[in-house]
Amino acid sequence: MAPDTTHTKERLLAAAKEEFAAHGIAGARVDRIAELAGVNKERIYGYFGNKQKLFDAVVGRALDELAAAVPLKGGDDPAEYVGRVYDFHRDNPVLVRLFFWEGLHYRDGVLPNEEGRRSRYEEKIAALAESFGTEASPQVAACLLSLIGLAAWPNAVPQLARLIIGPDAEAADGLDLRAHVVAFARQALSDVPAVGPAS
Repeated sequence: MAPDTTHTKERLLAAAKEEFAAHGIAGARVDRIAELAGVNKERIYGYFGNKQKLFDAVVGRALDELAAAVPLKGGDDPAEYVGRVYDFHRDNPVLVRLFFWEGLHYRDGVLPNEEGRRSRYEEKIAALAESFGTEASPQVAACLLSLIGLAAWPNAVPQLARLIIGPDAEAADGLDLRAHVVAFARQALSDVPAVGPAS
C-alpha cells in the first residue's frame, strides 16, 4: 500500500474512532469524520465501503490495541491482571465507549470476526486456568468475565463511580480505587476454590 494511502487511512481511522466514541454508529457523521481527517468523504467509501465497515474496522483496531496492551499469560497473577485492565480502561476511555456502542449496535447479533475474537478469549481462559493450576472450564470463563467487568466498570460508567464514591473517585478521601479493585479481586479469587489459585 502506498505511503500516502496508508497515511490517509490512518487519519480516517483516528478521526472515526473519536466520532464513533462520541456518537455511536447511528449518530456518527461521515462528513464530520472526513473533515476531521482532512480528506474527501468519498475516500471513506473507497477504503472501507460504508460507515458500518468503518465502525467495524475502528472497533477491531481498538480490540487489537487492548489485546496487545493487556495480555494474560499462564502463570500471571490474576489480580495484577485486573489492575492492568483497570489502568488500560482508565487511560483509554474512548475505547470503553466504543465497546459500549458496539454492544448497543449489535446486541445479540453476530459480531464481525466473532470467531477470531472468541479464540482470543479462549486463550485468556486457558492462561487463567493455568494460573489457577486447573483446566479451562465454564467456571474459569465466568471468572474471566467477572475479572474484566470488575476492572472495566469504574471507568466504563464514571458517573456511577462519581455518584457512589464522590466527585473524584480516584482521589476520594483515603481511597485508592485501583488498589481497592485489585485487592477485591485477590480476595474474591481466594474465596472461589473451584477456580482459585492452587494452594
